[in-house]
Amino acid sequence: MNRSSYSFTVLGRPAGKQRPLFVRRGKFTKAITREMTVNYENTIKEEFVRQCDPDRLLDGPLGIRIECYHYIPKSTSKKKRELMISHSIRPTTKPDADNIMKVVCDALNGVAYGDDKQIVSWAGVKRYGEQPRVEVVIWELNEDACDGGQG
Repeated sequence: MNRSSYSFTVLGRPAGKQRPLFVRRGKFTKAITREMTVNYENTIKEEFVRQCDPDRLLDGPLGIRIECYHYIPKSTSKKKRELMISHSIRPTTKPDADNIMKVVCDALNGVAYGDDKQIVSWAGVKRYGEQPRVEVVIWELNEDACDGGQG
């Protein structure tokens, strides 16, 4: 993959961005990011750096694709398991797709790109898989690419 795009995988169960905790400090209220979210964002950053060895931040408008593979319960029947693996049955469980997108995009701020406001095209999918994971591809969009296509 050229340096105008990056691709990496985060092994483990997909997690979403949690709502912050709000704490009163006298007259002021402060939002605090929950520990699980901070830990998952750090894992995403570490995997990105380890697998992509980035030499620069991606620049300009970006596209991102996130594929989430959810755990198949051990109690699932063979027939249902086959349907899950073939993607005929999709997970409609938590975390929500938008929360997964948010945690990944926030984690990569200042690491893969300057700010997630650069993302102008996005796609995602939730599936079942033998190995729970999140696969991420980020790419710079050509100035003439308006269709969200890669490259």
